Amino acid sequence: MNIKEVVNDSEWQSIRISMLGTWKMKAPKNCQELKEYLGDFSDSLKVRRVHNYLTGTAFRIGLIKAKEITELLIEIRNFKNRYERERNTA
Repeated sequence: MNIKEVVNDSEWQSIRISMLGTWKMKAPKNCQELKEYLGDFSDSLKVRRVHNYLTGTAFRIGLIKAKEITELLIEIRNFKNRYERERNTA
């Protein structure tokens, strides 16, 4: 699946657009909104969208940073690792 197909979701686009220019002042709120979007992590496309977003250039080079972002990325990585382990043992 190419990236255009991954991000082709109106709910995701609305969330992403609402966060433009707000990260320096609203990182905790934005991360909470992303967690609500992810829910129980059962939708792999949502997990992929959020992970891709939080590892984009501005985050990766440190223009946007906050402990909440790091914590959410750790949650996502832990979930992905658990999912892969479960998949490999099934």
